[in-house]
Amino acid sequence: MSIDGNAGVITMELSGHRHVKRDDADGAWIAIGNDSQFLCLSDKFPLPGGWYHVDLRMQRLKGPEMWPYFYPFYGDWENLEKHKVFVPFFNQDGGEHQGIVRLTHDVLQLRFDPSVAVGKFTLDELKLQRVGKARAAKEMLQGVLRRPAGVFTKIRWLSSLLVQGLIGGPSGFAERLYRIYSERPTAAARVAYDTWVELYDANTPERLEAERAAVGDLVKKPLFSIIMPAYNTPEKWLRKCVESVKAQVYPHWELCIANDASPAPHVRRVLDELAAGDSRIKVVHREVNGHISAASNSAIEVATGEWLVLLDHDDELHPLALSEVAKAINEHPDWRLIYSDEDKIDERGRRYDPYMKPDWNYDLFLSHNCISHLGVYDASLVREVGGFQKGLEGSQDWDLALRCVERLSSKQIGHIPKVLYHWRAIVGSTALAPQEKDYAHDAGMRAIAAHLERIGSKARVQDIPGQRGNYRMVYPLPSPAPKVSIIIPTRDKVGLLRACIESVSSLTTYPDYEIIVVDNQSEEAETLAYFRELESNPRVRVLPYDKPFNYSEINNYAVSEAKGSVICLLNNDITVITPGWLEEMVGHALRPDVGAVGAILYYPNNTIQHAGVILGAHGVAAHAYSGQARGYPGHMSRARLTQSMSAVTAACLVVRRDTFERVEGFDPALQVAFNDVDLCLRIGRLGLRNIWTPFAELYHHESASRGYEDTREKAERFNAEMIYMRSRWGETLRDDPSYSPNFSIDDELFELSFPPRERKASSA
Repeated sequence: MSIDGNAGVITMELSGHRHVKRDDADGAWIAIGNDSQFLCLSDKFPLPGGWYHVDLRMQRLKGPEMWPYFYPFYGDWENLEKHKVFVPFFNQDGGEHQGIVRLTHDVLQLRFDPSVAVGKFTLDELKLQRVGKARAAKEMLQGVLRRPAGVFTKIRWLSSLLVQGLIGGPSGFAERLYRIYSERPTAAARVAYDTWVELYDANTPERLEAERAAVGDLVKKPLFSIIMPAYNTPEKWLRKCVESVKAQVYPHWELCIANDASPAPHVRRVLDELAAGDSRIKVVHREVNGHISAASNSAIEVATGEWLVLLDHDDELHPLALSEVAKAINEHPDWRLIYSDEDKIDERGRRYDPYMKPDWNYDLFLSHNCISHLGVYDASLVREVGGFQKGLEGSQDWDLALRCVERLSSKQIGHIPKVLYHWRAIVGSTALAPQEKDYAHDAGMRAIAAHLERIGSKARVQDIPGQRGNYRMVYPLPSPAPKVSIIIPTRDKVGLLRACIESVSSLTTYPDYEIIVVDNQSEEAETLAYFRELESNPRVRVLPYDKPFNYSEINNYAVSEAKGSVICLLNNDITVITPGWLEEMVGHALRPDVGAVGAILYYPNNTIQHAGVILGAHGVAAHAYSGQARGYPGHMSRARLTQSMSAVTAACLVVRRDTFERVEGFDPALQVAFNDVDLCLRIGRLGLRNIWTPFAELYHHESASRGYEDTREKAERFNAEMIYMRSRWGETLRDDPSYSPNFSIDDELFELSFPPRERKASSA
């Protein structure tokens, strides 16, 4: 097919594919989920890569703003999400829309997703026209200047374009222009959460009444003692806080408030009034200000409940908070520490910025306090550890959780994946500006250091520059450090291999390693010459593997020939960024309760390729945050914090040799795809945690060596491996403990799921 740069217009037929249906009354489309999809049908495929002018008739009738995406299929189903293209239309409510998109390869199929949330709209007449660079640049610049943004923002955009043009020339200018032009507005996430709350978490009278009736069916009806220290709380927020407790559909509670000698006279007056109006409210007026730890302990002294619930004096509980916790206690009798998801609430009562947490994740918990709100503790456990500790104000709840966790198994720590706590975001609050309370950050560091000392860990806690409230754990190596066998499978592509080995050799500071290059039938003279050159390097061995390509078998064979007690699996298209990458990964791998360890990988254009693997995403599994810019924080900074993940990529994976051998290595039935996911899941069955760390950084030129799944044979093999994984792991793939069921596995990862995915709360 030939399309002239300014002439050929292709009209696409749009066929409803998923999460959409027709309204019988008026023929409009209804998005019934957050993953509405249309197939773009035409006899003009494949479309050549390049710049395209998009012309579309679409009108929003109901629902939040629509954020449309193209999903071009370049021949690699595994990376479909990575290649998606935001369509930057600027006319949301009118019928005619125009914009520019860039398709980087020849497009075999094309999907159009008009919205990320439920809604109603009309949609027809999608037209594409391939255009030249000059026209694309002109239209993008016009689009940027038309965008509703402040003058200073536009000046910043234009300045960055000028700088990129001076540094990178026309290509640098074009790349920066397209990045600004195609950036998805940040308001989308907030709008989506408003819609999500309205659809799935609205506190309607009917819902509350049904939940109130369900409480009566519970076998166990524990008494909850809500612990609330108060100091100079503005009257409006103090009343709001107490009202949220009184509004609980679960009636078996007592509110234990310790007034920490507040100078403001209204505090005593309001608290005494509230206590007089409800016998379940107990108030202790402290004569001397002792700060939050002492005040909390005073509240605990008058508590008689089986469970303690922590509540700040200006926050709010969800009306179903206690009933959900009571249900969880009935379902999980082993739980002794329980936490839920949370969000923020502003002065107008609008909820936003939810933290959809993973199930119990010890390594993330050391990185930041992911228990926090709503925190519910077995009262006897809190008394056993001595309550709150003075001197750690600002992180006193984190310190309490740390001391409790030390006495519990992972099965005794439960997570309820529902938003049950609303953190008040007002001027001066930690919720609105964490940097306003640096003392809390310092207290957090001291609490973690004390925890590490109590459990006998040699790990050190460190600050992360620019991330207040977040920390890094550094696990030192023994002396001498164990030998690491770095295994690099390859077949020709000598340029990639040379860059990989040279980056490892020149940058890696780890003291004792060997490199095993596994040659899978290389034929090119330049490659064979390089192998002869490597013979002079005492750290490098070339190991022939003269059989058809099978990633699993190649690596299993190499491990059997390795000398190291630690194995590092490394793709031949990887290059090192951080010199201490291997120390970081081996330090975690040597922890007795850790299995596989993964790194953060970037594409050469400094966007994220791998930040851990999410199970169930896009069929089997997918990489978190793929395509986001380097430095992207992720959901609640999770793209920049060490944490447990169900799986990590074998493109750069470190594991103890004895662990690899215990699970009998890779499964040869998985020749190319998902063998690393399968390996990690089998390691997890041993009771070991797989760890992902952002403090080992490397570049990954993904697919450079093997190409896309662009032949029938490759596609059939890939589909067979998907079926194999689904058959072996079943529901495990849809229930990733490191990923909230409130997030989608079908759309972009860490986007809200419409509706939330159903699964039972878990403790692991």
